[in-house]
This record gives sequence, structure tokens and C-alpha cells, in this order.
Amino acid sequence: MSHDDFLSAGDLSRDELVDLFRLAREMKDDRKKYMDSRKGMTLAMLFEKPSLRTRVTFHTGIIQLGGAGIFLGPSDINLGKRESVFDVAKNLERMVDIIMIRTFAHSICTDMAEYAGIPVINGLTDLEHPCQTLADYFTMWEIQGELDGRRLTFVGDGNNVAHSLLLMGARLGVNVTVATPEGYEPDPAIVEAARKDAGKSGAEIRVLHDPQEAVDGAHAVYTDVWASMGQEEEAEERKARFLPYQVNEALMGRAAPDAIFLHCLPAHRGEEVTDEVIDSEQSVVFQEAENRLHVQKALIYELTQDYG
Repeated sequence: MSHDDFLSAGDLSRDELVDLFRLAREMKDDRKKYMDSRKGMTLAMLFEKPSLRTRVTFHTGIIQLGGAGIFLGPSDINLGKRESVFDVAKNLERMVDIIMIRTFAHSICTDMAEYAGIPVINGLTDLEHPCQTLADYFTMWEIQGELDGRRLTFVGDGNNVAHSLLLMGARLGVNVTVATPEGYEPDPAIVEAARKDAGKSGAEIRVLHDPQEAVDGAHAVYTDVWASMGQEEEAEERKARFLPYQVNEALMGRAAPDAIFLHCLPAHRGEEVTDEVIDSEQSVVFQEAENRLHVQKALIYELTQDYG
């Protein structure tokens, strides 16, 4: 992989993504094979936003590769206030080998990558969630095989998860549809970038307002919470707007017979998804969550080929 950082779901080519998936599957199947491959490596994990899956999978992942992780929470750094992004980057590049950052503004992530002379991984920003999307498409690939021509429908807010699904799906040849209420569509610049890539891969990128039409024949149905971190004050208004977009048995029934249900978690059961769907045999949300560990291990491994 010819990249120094992983900041966007659009950073990797189709071939690079498939190679990463193959490595992740190898790591999943034989944990011991890569156990000491990054012995002595230190991963700094910067969290401006709380997390369960991101923190546990990155920390577990670096340990399983033979390295160590250092958790740095909001009170440890207070990026941009207690200390500038530039100063933090210049300190960390002399102390650790790789950085993962989970923050608010995407510019903080890109600035960290620009200033730090070591690899930087985007663990989530308000614009994108590319590590989650790696796990999502790896899960589809693992269960359904070849992704070219597959159909994934995201139902809900046109948020950071939707953005990354669009960008990576276009690279992989996946037909991605986002179904959302008017006024909650994905960033037009992201949609345009995805459509540009889709023109090369043969994928179709759609943004619709009718969830039934969007889900018809889909091989994967995906949803996320209606109000993301930082949008709590909009939660009640969003509930009213998004209720017709709930993924329930009726909506799931419009998908392909072998369709899987995906969710990045945490889920607000009874809101964006019903218990009947998330607990059904079609739901692979916990396999998907586990796969964060495997794809991120593969990503760390690939970004640090020069280590040692």
C-alpha cells in the first residue's frame, strides 16, 4: 500500500482495498501468524469523542501485533486549546510510531497528518468514518463474496458513515443508495466525488427520499442513529423526521432474500432499527463490529511496512 496515512474512505484503490481485505482475513484466521510483526511499536490513540469499538479494537489490535497502545482522552490533550495540533503532532512523532485520532472537525485529522512525520489514521471525524467502512465492506465481502455489482442501501441521516460508504463503495464497484429525508442529504461534494469514481468502476450512486424504493433488491441494508454526537439538541426533531426511515421487518422485507443488515453501533433500538431486525438472522452487526479489529490490524500493518 503506497500511502503514509489513512484519512478518507476514498484514499485506497479497489485493488488496495481487496488486498487489505485478504490480509485482514488472514489475520482473522490465524492470529498467531502476525503476533510479533510489530513488536515494540507504539500507537497513540487520541480521543476527542468517546468510543467503545474504536478504542477496544485499536488497542487490542496493536497488542495482538506485538505493540502497545497509549490512550489520550480529551482532558489529556484538549486539541487546539491546551495545545495546538501542530505542537501535538511534533511531540508525538518523536515518541510513538503511529497515531489514530477520533475527533470532530476533519481538518484536525488532516492537519495532524500534515504535521506528523508518522502515519495517521482517521478513527472518526464529523465528515468521515473510514475505518468503520473498511469493516462494513470487509463484512460484505466475507459473507457475500465479490462486491462488484452488489447493492448497499443506507437508510437515515446523510452523515459521516454515509459519506464513507459512498466513497469506498464507488471504488469497489458497489451500487450505493442513500435514503434520507429532504434536508438531511449527504454532502454534495462527497456525492460528486463518489459519482466520479463510480464512473470508472461501473457503480451507481443514488440519493433518494423514498426508503422503500431505496431498499428494493438491496444486498445490504445499513442504518445509523438519527442524531450523532454533537446533535443531541436536535434529537426530538430528528425522531419525527426520520420515523418513516426506521428499518423494520416490512422495510427489510423489500431487500434481496439473502440481504444482510448492518449498523455501525451503538444502536438506538426502537428508533432507527427494531429489535426484530437487529436480532434477526439477517443481522451481522456483531460480526461487523468484530471486523473492525481485523481490518484495522491489517491497516496498521500496511501503513508501517518500514517499521524496524
